[in-house]
Amino acid sequence: MNDAAPAPTPAPAPRSARVRAPELIGKGGWLNTGGKELSLAELRGRIVILDFWTFCCINCLHVLDELRELEEKHRDTVVIVGVHSPKFVHEAEHQAVVDAVERYGVEHPVLDDPELATWKQYAVRAWPTLVVIDPEGYVVAQHAGEGHAHAIERLVEELEAEHGAKGTLRRGDGPYVAPEPVATDLRFPGKAIALPSGNLLVSDTTRHQLVELGPDGEDVVRRIGGDGQFKEPQGLALLPDGKVVVADTVHHALRTFDPATGEIELLAGTGRQWWQGQPTSGPALDVDLSSPWDVAWWRGKVWIAMAGVHQLWTYDPETETVEVAAGTTNEGLVDGPGDEAWFAQPSGLAATEDRLWVADSETSALRYVDPEGAVHTAVGTGLFDFGHRDGDAAQALLQHPLGVTALPDGSVAVSDTYNHALRRYDPATGQVTTLATDLREPSDAVLVGDDIVVVESARHRLTRLRLPEEAVRVESVAHRTQRAATEVAPGRLQLDVVFQAPAGQKLDTRYGPSTRLLVSSTPPELLLTGEGTGTDLARELALNPEVTEGVLHVSAMAASCDDTASHSGSAAGANEYPACHMHQQDWGVPVRLVEGGTSRLPLVLAGMDPAEAS
Repeated sequence: MNDAAPAPTPAPAPRSARVRAPELIGKGGWLNTGGKELSLAELRGRIVILDFWTFCCINCLHVLDELRELEEKHRDTVVIVGVHSPKFVHEAEHQAVVDAVERYGVEHPVLDDPELATWKQYAVRAWPTLVVIDPEGYVVAQHAGEGHAHAIERLVEELEAEHGAKGTLRRGDGPYVAPEPVATDLRFPGKAIALPSGNLLVSDTTRHQLVELGPDGEDVVRRIGGDGQFKEPQGLALLPDGKVVVADTVHHALRTFDPATGEIELLAGTGRQWWQGQPTSGPALDVDLSSPWDVAWWRGKVWIAMAGVHQLWTYDPETETVEVAAGTTNEGLVDGPGDEAWFAQPSGLAATEDRLWVADSETSALRYVDPEGAVHTAVGTGLFDFGHRDGDAAQALLQHPLGVTALPDGSVAVSDTYNHALRRYDPATGQVTTLATDLREPSDAVLVGDDIVVVESARHRLTRLRLPEEAVRVESVAHRTQRAATEVAPGRLQLDVVFQAPAGQKLDTRYGPSTRLLVSSTPPELLLTGEGTGTDLARELALNPEVTEGVLHVSAMAASCDDTASHSGSAAGANEYPACHMHQQDWGVPVRLVEGGTSRLPLVLAGMDPAEAS
């Protein structure tokens, strides 16, 4: 077989391979089906889209939103099945999956697969991954990452026509059964701040509004923006002029709320999600953002935890501009100057005089930015190491923290979300301790006098705790992600990113190469050659035989445009400005070097790997 990457042109071949879809298996059972178990046999005659996701993953949340329009438009022919495939230990808890399905408004059946059984059957390598199954039960396409909804809709329309003509398409209502609504004052609140009045302001995320509570944190004073002005708001920060800046996460925007007048104004963002190649600085209302998750006022600017692109941005109120402050968009844990550092879904910010603290959720890390803009790590080691371990910061472990709060003594409290705990890191001693346990997905905390008020997101409430003089002692536990490492041979490894432009599209080469591939590793010594950026989606790597295991970080991007000339029958009929689409995905692939391991690593961005289909 030729080791070169497959020709990135529209090709009908993938659907002729006739790969039978494996059955859907998950020990956690089914959600959103009214208690009924589903099988592929029962779904025969429908177009099935499997969405392999996990609720910690911002890219997975983006894909949930991308699929909503397709899901509604083709509700009588398409059944989307979310296959929940956990990264973190907490995500393997059934109740946590139940909560996430409600939290993110998932309106299709979900299979809870805590042991990754179906993930392994479909050879999935990344969150999110979409697999399309035709009405006869055969896999016809696979897509990793974001930006594929347009291609899948085109494929769905082709399958509807093909199987409608064959008589193998079955229309009708799908198996989705909505759960019963629950009445609470808050529903999956995200962040909170104390207002000068003594009241508390909370982002009531799932209900798309802000809620002002009395000083007790229980009595509702007023609800703000429940008329569509916010969509899953998260972070809040008090500005010097008394207004509150709000991270309007799913609207990809920042807004201000004036507690005195009740007025809400757009501060930054266009409402569109930022994609690779778009501007990263400029007038705030002209630049796209990507899932801003938290905000903080530090050194005369609003700092933004831009979870969707693994960066920190700033908004300057004097110039009314935004720009990137730290992060490269690569996902991982790398310290150094801001323009070289890597983050992984930064989700919490807290400012002190000389540090901006960052809860970097996907690396289970506590990090900070110094006044010179350099990034440092206080606690945490990487994408796949997490747990609950106190003691010296170099060996302490967190699990997907979403919030950080500055304490009066110079230490910080960390909302250690998936450990259901409030942790403390003291820079003076370098020690990590546990302040409180038995919380439920704490996502933020705010100081109120001598107390700390914790946002217990999955208990839909604020919980007031007295700051303890001594830390709570807990039994240490360390985890690694359940994803099995890929066994690869030392030495030469052929990396092939599979990309086949969707039918009716072609690669967009009007402004130069339409593809990009970035490769690096943790530890860096794992790669002898092959690191760096290029435009070819195939690359030969050389792995260091002296490094027994590590992680390959692969980032791929491809741009395609509608091939209007092919539909019009002549070049003269082509649209000069065809619709263009971006496909992108980041993989973190754990590898173990063993004799006899594979010498080829295929990663499917879009299409099907010819080597597996042949």
